Amino acid sequence: MDTDRSGGFGVLLRRRRMTAGLTQEDLAARTGLSIRAIRDLERGITSRPYRNSIERLADALGLADDGRAEFIKAARPVSEDGDATRQPPPAGPVPWQLPAAATDFTGRSAELTTLTELLQTGGGPPLVVSAAGGTAGVGKTALAVHWAQQATGLFPDGQLYVNLRGYDPGQPMLPTDALAGFLRALGVAGQDIPAEQDDRAARYRGLLAGRRMLVLLDNAGSADQVRPLLPGSGTCAVLVTSRNALPGLTASDGALRLDLDLLPPSDAEALLTRLIGDRAAADPATVTALASQCAWLPLALRVTAELAATRPADPLASLAAELTDQQWRLDPLAAGGDSSTAAALTVFSWSYQHLDPGAARTFRLAGLHPGPDLDRYAAAALTGRQAGEADQALGRLTRAHLMHVTAPGRYGLHDLLRDYACELTAVHDGESEGQAALTRLFDHYLHTAATAMDALFPALHSRRPRIPPSASPAPAVTDPATAQAWLDAERATLVAVAGHTSARGWPGHATRLAATLIGYLDTGNHFPEAVTVCACACQAAREAGDRDAEAAALSGLALIDLQRGRNPRATGYLERALALYQETGDQAGQARSLLNLGFTGLQQGRYRLAVEHSLQAIDLSRDTTEWRILAQGLANLGRAELRLGRYLEAINHNRKAQALFRRNGDLSGVAETLNIIGAANQRQGRHRMAVEQHTQALALCHKTGDRAGQAESLFRLGILDLCRDRYQKAIDHHRQALAIYREMGKPAAGAYPLTYLGDVHLRQGYHRQAIRHYQEALPLFRQSGALAGQAELLNGLGEALLATSRPAGARTQYSAALALATEIGEQYEQARAHNGLGHVCRLVGNPARARLHWRSAFALYTSLATPEAEQVRAQFATLRPGAPGRSGRLA
Repeated sequence: MDTDRSGGFGVLLRRRRMTAGLTQEDLAARTGLSIRAIRDLERGITSRPYRNSIERLADALGLADDGRAEFIKAARPVSEDGDATRQPPPAGPVPWQLPAAATDFTGRSAELTTLTELLQTGGGPPLVVSAAGGTAGVGKTALAVHWAQQATGLFPDGQLYVNLRGYDPGQPMLPTDALAGFLRALGVAGQDIPAEQDDRAARYRGLLAGRRMLVLLDNAGSADQVRPLLPGSGTCAVLVTSRNALPGLTASDGALRLDLDLLPPSDAEALLTRLIGDRAAADPATVTALASQCAWLPLALRVTAELAATRPADPLASLAAELTDQQWRLDPLAAGGDSSTAAALTVFSWSYQHLDPGAARTFRLAGLHPGPDLDRYAAAALTGRQAGEADQALGRLTRAHLMHVTAPGRYGLHDLLRDYACELTAVHDGESEGQAALTRLFDHYLHTAATAMDALFPALHSRRPRIPPSASPAPAVTDPATAQAWLDAERATLVAVAGHTSARGWPGHATRLAATLIGYLDTGNHFPEAVTVCACACQAAREAGDRDAEAAALSGLALIDLQRGRNPRATGYLERALALYQETGDQAGQARSLLNLGFTGLQQGRYRLAVEHSLQAIDLSRDTTEWRILAQGLANLGRAELRLGRYLEAINHNRKAQALFRRNGDLSGVAETLNIIGAANQRQGRHRMAVEQHTQALALCHKTGDRAGQAESLFRLGILDLCRDRYQKAIDHHRQALAIYREMGKPAAGAYPLTYLGDVHLRQGYHRQAIRHYQEALPLFRQSGALAGQAELLNGLGEALLATSRPAGARTQYSAALALATEIGEQYEQARAHNGLGHVCRLVGNPARARLHWRSAFALYTSLATPEAEQVRAQFATLRPGAPGRSGRLA
């Protein structure tokens, strides 16, 4: 049974909640915190809550003034030196990414002790486990993973692992890609992962601050590859494995070095004996000879032991003789004069010669695979065999330790073995067969990805490129569950394939793969991967002179920037794509580009431009089969008309769009039009009708799982709650909308419900809380270029400053809001700004100037036919000072 460890704050929180008549579930819903978080706070399990959580709780409980101050002080007591107690590390997932440890790990007791001494406290410099003399195969990864698996208790906040592939024949992993993987493991949604490497590194270091974690960076190729992945926290330990000592890391970052030499002869012999069994125990002299012939390399020892196991009737002495004979046959200079590597290659060659032809060919061609691992279908494509035959070959190679299992059904190659496989391919297969094998592989990935996308997004089949059937066997990915599972499992490989095909002469595969995968990468929030895939496609298309493919890749990059709220950059991509589509005469491509340009115009408050682009998209769509462009163009046109104060036109356009969406069964589109029509009705004071429309939209969005649509419906209902003075319901609706946007990783969209929360607190008289919400939302609006949102927010900030008797500050905010609203043609916000400036002028004793502003406000409100006109008329007639009114606004 859990004990109650609560101190003053837990008791106070419980008392305040019960006084407010709220359950823990009610309080969780109002704050966006989990029920468990509320429970842990009340029981004192969470002893030092975050400041943001405290503020949310105070808002939800309606605390103000002294009561609020008492509440915050109880939650964050001040220490004797006057500083608030230090925040605990941020909550989040606890990743456990270590691969499985090697079986029968033997020896290295001194190195294991050293690792424990140097890493158990964390906070020290990174420790590099390097191969003495640069020799591969000495067991660096095995040692690091074995120690880390034994030391899990030292790092209760988890372990991060990445294979940097620093010595692979292909492209080593870029630090920016490794950071994306780490951020996702730490709970950062794909769309919230920064685009630039420095920003990713900063976010990564912030998330690790205060956590006791181990970071294992395996197979690093250079100090530059490692340096961005070093945490800044003094509580984390970093373990790096590399073929070399990374002297740059030692010199610049104070890294410590643990040189890993060949296994001591006694340990090597013990490992062979353990792996081979009784025959080895009965013939220790031959075991000694075999260990020497393997140069005491763990990888070579394991390959030799497996070969011995496959020939149980042969004496070990005959195997040692064979290996000696093999050493004489090979060129000792083949390993660059490295005797240890030469010994390993001898063992590999000896083992390879005992493979059946199918397994041997699978091994050779597997070395060409550009991804981190492969499955039986990829192996079948490479070899031109059936999946069952590939499966048998992979099993044979795994048992021979020439490949290893990376996950159930997936296989990888040690980098030394990959090098050897590629050398064999060049000798036995030649360049033409290697090219043909890779072409079959890329055809397989492209065809299977297209099949999976058809299962997941059948309605968008016509928008994807036509992919011819592949001659290779493929997994069954014809239902959504298996399609999703395959895409998730192959995501890293598909990204690697995009890079390889773009750079190595398969431009058509690169461009078609990007056009095929963009929907999956977008909806799955795999934004870093989407950027890589689309950038590779863009480069390949440009070099091949394929303008349509380049335009499609640019459109994909724009889509990702739109999702991240980077509207100005998205606009640049779309303008380039439009120009290319115009050159090629692709009307559907032009219409889609114009539609998206209209959307970016809406997001940035460029309403007249949004109208122009939407009308052009509508006109072009009538000559194509793209009904969705026509419907969405009408909806976008309605949004722009709404912002420009043309409410009747906004409603008419969206009724037409709604009919198209209904006819084609697009319920999310129907919900969108209901929200726009409801907003137009709200602006004109028809609140009951607007509530019905937003409620219908919310129900449709729940039915379709449209989270963004749910959020919009909720915050629009919150606006109507404020119009009817239902403050707590307004807070609940806006908090729910904000929680959805944050969950989706769309902070820019969350700026709207944050602003509306400020409106509610302003109406309640909680001016400091209102200002805090406005200040939190403003940088989000600026980042996305949303001028209309900024104008709304600045008007609200002006009202809050005026209400707290700061007319000079209020004038500054109102003037800035007026300039922005005038620039974008947002008449409603112009009227609000004039109204507020009139109050400022009246308060500072300038009634003549107040009349001018109120006349402007009255004229604008009258032209919009909104109920605020009568309020301004009354103010103008009496010139009595009063608080500026807000009867509700629109996003």
